Amino acid sequence: MTLDVIADPENDSTATYAVDPGLARRLAARVVCAPRHDTLLTHTPMTGAPLALLPQSAEADVTVAYAAARAAQRSWSRMPIGHRARIFLRFHDLVLERQDELLDLIQLETGKARMHGFEEVADTAMVSRHYARRAAGYLRPRRRLGAFPLLSQPVEVLHPKGVVGIVAPWNYSLSMSVTDAIPALMAGNAVVLRPDNQSALTALAAVALLDEAGLPEGVLQVVLGVGRSIGNAVLEQADYVCFTGSTATGRLVAQNAARRLVGASLELGGKNAMYVAQDANVAKAVDGAVRACFSSAGQLCVSIERLYLHQNIAAEFLAAFVAATRSMRLSPALAYHADMGSLASAEQLERVSAHVEDARSKGAKVLAGGRARPEIGPYFYEPTILDEVTAAMACRDDETFGPVVSVYRVAGDDEAILAANDSDFGLNASVWTRDVARGRQIARSLKAGTVNINDGYAAAWASVGAPMGGMKSSGVGRRHGSEGITKYTEIQNITAQHVIGFAAPFGLSDERWAKALTITLSTFKRLGVR
Repeated sequence: MTLDVIADPENDSTATYAVDPGLARRLAARVVCAPRHDTLLTHTPMTGAPLALLPQSAEADVTVAYAAARAAQRSWSRMPIGHRARIFLRFHDLVLERQDELLDLIQLETGKARMHGFEEVADTAMVSRHYARRAAGYLRPRRRLGAFPLLSQPVEVLHPKGVVGIVAPWNYSLSMSVTDAIPALMAGNAVVLRPDNQSALTALAAVALLDEAGLPEGVLQVVLGVGRSIGNAVLEQADYVCFTGSTATGRLVAQNAARRLVGASLELGGKNAMYVAQDANVAKAVDGAVRACFSSAGQLCVSIERLYLHQNIAAEFLAAFVAATRSMRLSPALAYHADMGSLASAEQLERVSAHVEDARSKGAKVLAGGRARPEIGPYFYEPTILDEVTAAMACRDDETFGPVVSVYRVAGDDEAILAANDSDFGLNASVWTRDVARGRQIARSLKAGTVNINDGYAAAWASVGAPMGGMKSSGVGRRHGSEGITKYTEIQNITAQHVIGFAAPFGLSDERWAKALTITLSTFKRLGVR
């Protein structure tokens, strides 16, 4: 796979797309769609130039995809897990080897800075390696304690669900398109994947690398289309549902899954808080806040949008944070020198602008940023710090999903905990203190699925052996760790009974057998049997 980027479509009379049309056609050939299908022209947020002409699947195509996936899943699930692991270890290597091409696509589709795109490359490689190495252990049969020790011998067995339906978001075009599919496939499932149209080329490039790594034909099906046309169809036919997106849509997905009695994993919105305690290393906390608030232009579910500062260090912190934010470099270049890239669309720019203008009009103070930068690119917006934000302002409680953070001063840990928990969301949080034991105590009081100590989001996110997910309105279920793969399985209890059963043996009456069992149960308790 090679990517031919047209550097300046505006000045090239032969250019139609920002990506070589031949490459786009080859990638799009993986999409399940009828010979006569609708198409959609996407644009890069970097410049607004046309990007690719994508085929659009219909509901009937989704049904075709599920039929093919179910047919392929039967043989895939019987394949030894070591063979499946070798495919994903090869995929790990291909992702790292082809990262330059992947990074170009990530930037062109999402607008993010290249270093923030590399986080997706690293995440994808780490998840692939983790489940290739650990899936056999996570999925192995396990002996459990029986009703009668030694006589009752239960074994817990995990079976794949069947076909997993994944609806992926636009903001992490590589990572979110495949890192949920990897454990589902490693567990023996087939997958029907619907990436967002905005991130489709990157997702299809990743699928091409999976094919090259040896993934059997049919096991991973890809459909494209807007949510209102095929999103429900993808979820309606799945044996398990994985959705990443807004809380409002996630509630509808959950209702759909509950009606059909299938499982669902939902990572939804966030309004994530960072607390800088009195004893924090202020310089390190400032660097961490810049990354936590403005990575991927704030279009990251775990990015920080609420910043709580101990009043004794607030002035020192803000002076440095404002200076660092104002000095950030914005650029559409496909290179590593930019500190922040673009928002992904006109809709995102409109939402960010509306939140900032609403806050400004109601008395908030803009310490840095606060304006669009169309001279850089159509959807660029400056990294923005807001002070004196009140409950009357939309940005206080609603997710902005952009490069905007509100700052608040607190008198101590207890006030910071209460303020951080004063949200309908509970996805990610961050605590900065030199005393890690104290930080862990604070973290346990925060109602968030992940809490980072002396980091903004990457420490917990990149620790793929540990679970990640949301509390409250930020979702249900977890990705990563053991739950990230066992959620795609059905648990079966197979128990063999030896010597005696549960009916009265040896001609005993039911009454005498009940008395004998009573003595046995009391003895088990005294012996500490679990």
